[in-house]
Amino acid sequence: MNVLVVDDEIRNAELTGLALRDAGHRTVFVNGGAAALKQLEAERFDAVVTDLRMAPPDGLALLAEVRRRWPEIDVVLMTAYASLETARTALRNGASDYVSKEGDFHGELATILERLSRGRALRSENARLESTVESLKQGLAQVIGDAPATRQALELARKVAATDSTVLLRGESGTGKDLFARAIHFSSRRAAGPWVKVNCGALPEALLESELFGHEKGAFTGAVRQKPGRFEDAQHGTIFLDEIGELPMPLQVKLLQVIEEKTFTRVGGNQPIVVDVRIVAATNRDLEEMVRARQFRDDLLFRLNVFPIRLPPLRERAADIPRLVEHVLRQHGSSADQITPAALAAIERHPFPGNVRELEHALERALILAGSESIDVEHLSFGAAAAPASGSAPDWVPMIPADGLSLEVLERELIVRALERARGNKSQAARLLGLTRRTLYSRMERHGLRKPGESEEPGEEAEA
Repeated sequence: MNVLVVDDEIRNAELTGLALRDAGHRTVFVNGGAAALKQLEAERFDAVVTDLRMAPPDGLALLAEVRRRWPEIDVVLMTAYASLETARTALRNGASDYVSKEGDFHGELATILERLSRGRALRSENARLESTVESLKQGLAQVIGDAPATRQALELARKVAATDSTVLLRGESGTGKDLFARAIHFSSRRAAGPWVKVNCGALPEALLESELFGHEKGAFTGAVRQKPGRFEDAQHGTIFLDEIGELPMPLQVKLLQVIEEKTFTRVGGNQPIVVDVRIVAATNRDLEEMVRARQFRDDLLFRLNVFPIRLPPLRERAADIPRLVEHVLRQHGSSADQITPAALAAIERHPFPGNVRELEHALERALILAGSESIDVEHLSFGAAAAPASGSAPDWVPMIPADGLSLEVLERELIVRALERARGNKSQAARLLGLTRRTLYSRMERHGLRKPGESEEPGEEAEA
């Protein structure tokens, strides 16, 4: 355990700290309650061992503050003034245990901490077992579909789930990459371990590095305490790196090191950290094209592409649509009887560029509009466009003039209009265009709508 020892007699704190260190704990000792609070703000601890009688804040005041701010930390009180009433007060206020500073009490204290350590491990294991039971509902059986393309993807996922191989999920936005990633984890031997998801396109490079690999205290302005990264959080489990194509080049090098050597260093640190983590990555981008454009490292692609699984768009698995519709309606407390045959036929004709996610949103909207009535064509957001025979283009697609058009000009105009509709909010404009914010910035620069390296506006959202 990582233990903070507190005593206003610094020599006593040092002796207790050294005794606990000999018992196998990592210890830090400080002089008094005020120093303890500063240390707790700077570093993560499992337990605090504190003297009771100290200059304010004394042991009981420190206990109250730890319970309020760090409720997961165990607190053990020491005192040379043993009394049953003091013990009852401490335990009533949330102390984990109480020891009298009489004779050689260090052995008793080490025994208490050992018991608390076992209790923490047991609680963690129980939480993981509960997660495993819940995961039975989230495994590959949760993926709906019998179309050949769906069955092929499911079969590949079943085979790779039993291994520790790195998986690369490839497919358009909304095809269920998140669902498949979770299903692979919860169908694997790591199901009782952590499941950690990181969206590589949601944070700026500086923040993303700290998010993935953590940082040491003082590594940068605002780093007031040590912070473990998401790779450490995923120890003995699975980390899902969504939108891996958005990972900046410098971080691609660091990720390559994690894959090859199973080690990394926190930002501002020099101590290698060993991790046992399975990596599942996902992208809707053409990584091979990005390699040719020198936007993605070829050696990283080779490492990620150990077991690729292509998730088919909804238009390639139209046979799954009725079951998907039934499933979504059931999730919202309705049944398949609440949709008319005409509405279902309109759904089956729709191309669904947003895939399953678009289908879910369309049905949710339709349920709200229909109320207690059955869902009909007019309740569908694409109802008017769904009526023509298959092959007709949606009414928002522009006609190509006889002398042709420029896709570059069209793209620039769409970006301008999206920015106008979003009133200049880049994150919202990116959502309207189905892009990440980083991709939007890149295309704005290409069209002269943004200077390279131009800083973001204050208040701009961090997630695209």
